[in-house]
Amino acid sequence: MAIKFELVKEDKDTRARLGRIHTPHGVIETPVFMPVGTRATVKAMTPEEVKSLGAEIILSNTYHLYLRPGHDLIKEAGGLHKFMNWHGPILTDSGGFQVFSLGDLRKITEEGVEFRSHIDGSKHFISPEKSIEIQNALGADIIMAFDECTPYPASYDYVEQSMERTTRWAQRCKDYHKNTDSQALFGIVQGGMYKDLRERSASDLIEMDFPGYAIGGLSVGEPLETMCDLLDFTTPLLPKDKARYNMGVGTPDYLFESVIRGIDMADCVLPTRIARNGTLITSQGRLVIRNAKYKRDFSPLDPECDCYACTNYSRAYVRHLFNVDEILGARLATTHNLYFLVKLMENIRKAIKEDRLLDYKKEFYRKYGYI
Repeated sequence: MAIKFELVKEDKDTRARLGRIHTPHGVIETPVFMPVGTRATVKAMTPEEVKSLGAEIILSNTYHLYLRPGHDLIKEAGGLHKFMNWHGPILTDSGGFQVFSLGDLRKITEEGVEFRSHIDGSKHFISPEKSIEIQNALGADIIMAFDECTPYPASYDYVEQSMERTTRWAQRCKDYHKNTDSQALFGIVQGGMYKDLRERSASDLIEMDFPGYAIGGLSVGEPLETMCDLLDFTTPLLPKDKARYNMGVGTPDYLFESVIRGIDMADCVLPTRIARNGTLITSQGRLVIRNAKYKRDFSPLDPECDCYACTNYSRAYVRHLFNVDEILGARLATTHNLYFLVKLMENIRKAIKEDRLLDYKKEFYRKYGYI
């Protein structure tokens, strides 16, 4: 088996848990936030810098790497780890969400998805088998089943058909998957906002016995309360001895709420994307560095942070870099945002260990401005 999840401790007040995921490229302490390296790079960062922030696993994107430079080229280079010089664990998504996001450019059938490239309009087809072929070539430690990501809101009938197709596709992915000794294939629970469909999806996937399970189709525009309610319902259905992954979650509140409900893994492009626009996630809430009030502010980006950017540079300096379009501005903001979330997860793990997660959450929320 490619990976093993080790349950270390369960929190006394919530469903949160401490764990370790043992992979061919190292051990991941959970709960974990995974920085996103869409096209074989975490934007603006070298792999060495990402590692120095404390990140243990990164996520890369099947759809984008299939289009450019092509999975065959990456396989020829010796796989994604070697190609991008990242020696830790990697997770690749299946491409399902990206294809779903293409809207009018795609057509879903039982066989798979026909779509036009967002780059040049060329026609492509990804089936469950093709997604696994691409991911086998990329060689990530954890790979995802090709699913149909349902939009929000959507009717019961539409979501039911979509969920049933995702289940059939999951079986096809499992049947096609070749490298079971070095790559763990996770199933994805779908079912939209309907609990009975979530239950059916989870039950069918558990029967297939995947080494880990993701909860898909959340964080797609529904209110936070809805996500929490569905996690409260869905997470307990999943096996305790397997890793659980909430896809596309990356703000502090969504991370806290996911962990409290028993989630072990989360990822999101948000921290890197907003960093490049000059928005920083700090202990006192979000800070838009371009604002004029920081022009003569020589204090650190976040006085409570000890990342490289906060230790060495002022708000005034980073604001100046953004105002004159210097690349260093995006690099420093990205460094800070990623470090902030990696550190947040480290603090969450420490709080679970010390049975004070809810106290830590309250303290964090008060400072951040959530309450």
